[in-house]
Amino acid sequence: MTDVKKQNVQPVPSAAARRSRIVVAGTGSGAGKTTVTLGLMKAFADSGLRVQGFKCGPDYIDPTYHTAATGTPSRNLDSWMTSADTVRETFIRASEGADLSVIEGVMGLYDGKDPLSNIGSTAEIAMLTDSPVLLVVDVRSMARSAAAIVLGFQRLEPKLCIAGVIVNRCGSQGHYSIVKKAIEQECGIPVLGWLKRDDGLDIPERHLGLVPAVERGELEPLFQRAAELIRAGTDLEALRALADSAPPLSLPAQPLFAADRLPSEGSQAATGERPIIAVAKDAAFNFYYPENLDLLRQSGAEIVYFSPLAGERIPQQAKGLYLGGGFPEEFAAAIAANTGFLEDIRHAVCRDMPIFAECGGYMVLARTLTDRAGSVHLMAGVIPSDVRMQEKRAALGYREATALQDCLLLEAGETIRGHEFHYSVMAYDESTVPYPYAYQAKGMRGLQSEGYAQGNLLAAYTHIHLASLPKAAARWVEKCRAYSQ
Repeated sequence: MTDVKKQNVQPVPSAAARRSRIVVAGTGSGAGKTTVTLGLMKAFADSGLRVQGFKCGPDYIDPTYHTAATGTPSRNLDSWMTSADTVRETFIRASEGADLSVIEGVMGLYDGKDPLSNIGSTAEIAMLTDSPVLLVVDVRSMARSAAAIVLGFQRLEPKLCIAGVIVNRCGSQGHYSIVKKAIEQECGIPVLGWLKRDDGLDIPERHLGLVPAVERGELEPLFQRAAELIRAGTDLEALRALADSAPPLSLPAQPLFAADRLPSEGSQAATGERPIIAVAKDAAFNFYYPENLDLLRQSGAEIVYFSPLAGERIPQQAKGLYLGGGFPEEFAAAIAANTGFLEDIRHAVCRDMPIFAECGGYMVLARTLTDRAGSVHLMAGVIPSDVRMQEKRAALGYREATALQDCLLLEAGETIRGHEFHYSVMAYDESTVPYPYAYQAKGMRGLQSEGYAQGNLLAAYTHIHLASLPKAAARWVEKCRAYSQ
């Protein structure tokens, strides 16, 4: 077994904190907010600033871009899966020590969970964090009309501070000058920069396989090009001043992550030794909310990482196992070749070790995984099902997961929040009657039974956020402690 890898939790700052910050929002998907975000992050990071990235919503792909551009792990801010206090606390904790925080929005500025309110939208995150908004507007084939668009966004939510604009896909310097004058005259806010139409800036179509490409450095030229264009056309000093003008933030009266309850590495929980939860972490398994891991630590667990792709097996001292989402389909042959890892999973299930697997981790527990090329790979086989990749996206969106039975994290009837995003489909063995589904998942398309729960094994497609039901983390750790005894 290789060296164990540990990660310290973020420090909790004092109650009142100054944070330089800006929210980059778009008028809609495709307006260019990701390009502008990455260009700003890279430009500021290259100037020597420590830039902290955030993403509104449950997205895992954009935070990977942020991390590559800034060198600092990005975080998610989600006002539907977690409470308003948790959003603020997560931001304050994660931005500790940063010179500038850049928060990338999701979809259009006002698009979220509910078309009749700001719930789950970029606008809600901006108001919860009291952040100035930089609105990205695609101005192809328009001039004065761009001012009408910005004016409409300003008037829809008077409590929101839209503090500046960047216009994207301008045809020329002259086009930019016309649009800038119109917006500034009618809207009373500055247009801080522009990007010319540039086919070289098109980010590849979003799919899960992009993240391994980012980790291999294949998108670095795109980040550099975005930074070059931002430096050429944007007043970075004015934008930095705008971010610096954001008012101080205060932690909630009862923070979820209390400093005196976050154990340091190597310490012991009050009720006994800290059980070790082994977390698979590499290019195949890398979708984890940091807050999930922090809540497990706060509940008394110690987190130890290992890499199945590097040939590592489950650490022998582990009393629990966490198999997160990622890209097992991209590395199915390597996972299948690590027979020791798969055998360890089978032995752990036989011993009733507390195991939680979601999405990619769920797929590895199936009998077989058929990749996009049609090749079939043997997996752990602890769940009576087979998984197949498809070109069409199988699921996307928020989920409310209600337990159909008592399981590792939940009691029957309890609900936890999360989301789904995957291109695979799971075929359940119909000879297993009744099939031990884990959840009844509620999404935009109604209710659906999904996942698998048997003993201390819980696995499903839904990526859950433990901050939506913190006692679930404590329940998991307690079961690990009981298992160790």
